[in-house]
Order: sequence, then C-alpha cells, then structure tokens
Amino acid sequence: MPLAAAPFPLGAATTLAELAGNPHPRLALLRAQEPVSWLPELNGWLVTRRDLAVAVMRDAGTFTVDDPRFSTAQVVGPSMLSLDGPEHARHREPFAAPFKPRQTYDRFAAFIEEETDRLVTGLEPAGAAELRRAFAGPLAVAVVTEALGLSGVGTDTVLAWYEAIVASVSDITAGHRPSPHGAAAYAQLRAAVDATVAAHGTSSLLGSAADRLPLPEVASNAAVLMFGGIETTEAMITNALLQLLRHPDQLALVQAEPDLVDGAIEESLRLEPGAAVVDRYATRDTDLGPATIRRGDLVTVSLTGANRDPAVFPDPDRFDVRRENARLQLAFAHGPHHCIAAHLARLETRIALRTLLARLPDLRLDEEHPAAPYGLVFRKPATLHTRWGRNGQTG
Repeated sequence: MPLAAAPFPLGAATTLAELAGNPHPRLALLRAQEPVSWLPELNGWLVTRRDLAVAVMRDAGTFTVDDPRFSTAQVVGPSMLSLDGPEHARHREPFAAPFKPRQTYDRFAAFIEEETDRLVTGLEPAGAAELRRAFAGPLAVAVVTEALGLSGVGTDTVLAWYEAIVASVSDITAGHRPSPHGAAAYAQLRAAVDATVAAHGTSSLLGSAADRLPLPEVASNAAVLMFGGIETTEAMITNALLQLLRHPDQLALVQAEPDLVDGAIEESLRLEPGAAVVDRYATRDTDLGPATIRRGDLVTVSLTGANRDPAVFPDPDRFDVRRENARLQLAFAHGPHHCIAAHLARLETRIALRTLLARLPDLRLDEEHPAAPYGLVFRKPATLHTRWGRNGQTG
C-alpha cells in the first residue's frame, strides 16, 4: 500500500462486490470526498470525478495502457488497445477510416436494418422474449462478423471465439491461469485472418489493414474489434432498452418524437456505460487531485462515476432523454483510446431501438423477471425479459 493511502478511508471501505452490484451510492461518496482514492481491494487508485478522469485518459505519457499487467495483451498480443504513442497510432490508423460517420452509415446501415428486421420478425409472434440473448447479442455478433468480413466464418464461430478469449482475459484479470481454450480460439482467428487476406486482398477491412501491418498485428487488432464490438454493443442496446422501459414517461417522449432516441441512447450511456472502468498505469510519480500517484501504480478510471458528476450533469441520477449535454458522457472513453467504432455502436443501437419500439406494441418489462445492470468491468443485465401485445401476445 502506498504511503499516500492512509488518508482514504472511504476507499479502504469500498468492496469490489459493492462496485459490481449497485455502485452509484458509493461512487457518489468517493467522487465528493475522495475523487482519487486508494482501494485496497483493487490494489490501485480509483478516479471518479469527470475532470480528473479526462485528465488521465488524455495523458497517455503519464497514464499508459502499455504495461505487462494489461490482461488482453497477454491473450492476443500487442494491439491498439494495449499500446500508446506512435505504436498505438500505427496499429489504430489502418482500421480507423471505415468507422468514420459517413462511411459507417453507408457501409452498415442497410445490413443492420435487415438483420434487426430478421431478428424481430422471428421474435414477434411469441409476445415475450429475453432480449439480451435473443436480440442484442445476436445483432452485435452479426455486425462484427460483417465488419471483419472473415472468409467462411459464421456468427456462431465468431461468438465461440469471443467467449473463449473473454474467458481467458477474465481469468488473468482475476489472477488465475487462463484456460487453453482462449489461446486455441485466438489461433483459429489468426488463421481466418490469414485466409481472408489471401482470398480478398485489399477489398476487405483486414486486407486493407494488412497493407500497413504484419498479419499477426492485423489479427490482434481484429480480436480487439471483435471483443469491443460484441461486448460493449450488446450492453449498450440492452442497457438503453432497460432505461426506457423503466421510465415510461421518457419512453412516451421518444415514441412521440422519434428523434429523441439519440438522446435516450446518450443518457443510457451516461447512466450505465457498458464498460464501467478503464485501466491505466502510471509511468512516473505524479499528483492527481488529492493523491500522489507512484510510478507503476494502477490507476482505474470509473467511467460510471465520472458520468454522474453533478458538476457537469445536474440531477445526475435522473434519466432525461432531453438532457442537453448528455454527449459529454465518457462511455466511449476519451483521448487517444476513444472507441474506434463508437459511430457504429450508436448506429446499431438507434436502429435496434426504433425497430423494437415500432414493431412490438406495448413493449414492457416482464415483472416476474427483474433486471438490473451488474458487473465490475462490463455492466449489463444478465437477462432482460420483456413482453408485448395484449397479455404478452401480439395477436
């Protein structure tokens, strides 16, 4: 424990279980009294105030991801997620152009609409469904599969790779030896990347990247895109739907003014970002707010805490689809590691919500199956059971 840890009693009393369950009351206390606090259970610092969170994420020279403890890199190797400075730019830039706003819409809107329509058509007659696994997850996997354009690889295979790699990363994060299934899945992904580049050349996203990066680096970044595109987008859709269904007055506003769906998405991202935290490692001794950070210390930024900072967001616990500054939320991080596919995630969620609300009359939560976001690093409900139509039937 650093010498500076003694003045942080709230951090000392904070448990990881509390942060995984309902973290908001504890984060509010920390933000008000210990905005940079030492958490023994985290063995690191937790940053909860928005201005300090932004300062950390902007300053990659002082707070880096490039550290041997970074768990994702231990499974897939160096990538845009785990590098900083010129190396980060070298890995990121070959993938950036297809995810600019206009290119994203032109490339993906029709596909997302078709896939969303297909999924909702299959669900519609039942009058009830668990929409995280039956809708949000399959949509996210389908879009990632389309974006990567892997030759001869279907959505079931991409999902299996994703689950195995995530399990290995989680094992490492928890201090355990990773399962061999993650390494095997990543080897299969690498082989598929090689085959795609050989078959399609520069006409594919991966082939275009291979013009500037060696194939192993193309594969590591494909794994990162797969991970982010599935995990956080599934959470984004599920959390936004949960927020709307929990707040009928706000849902009514969106139904009366469909353009407010974008405000609903930003507010949901603010209240419950799919990625709750991002980790950095101090490269030198430095002061941050009330804390003296030592070189090598883990510095965890609570995006969830920063997004409810009352200095920026008045009445921060309220879901308000008309909130004027909701886009100041940090759910996609900030600085050089701002999410490369944020526009694609927004497009998916916008189309998903509009289609569900238009096609499923009287869509509502199933009161027999309560739903609440859960998770220390990634937050979403385990399930989102819903009903629609009269007595749960569309007919």
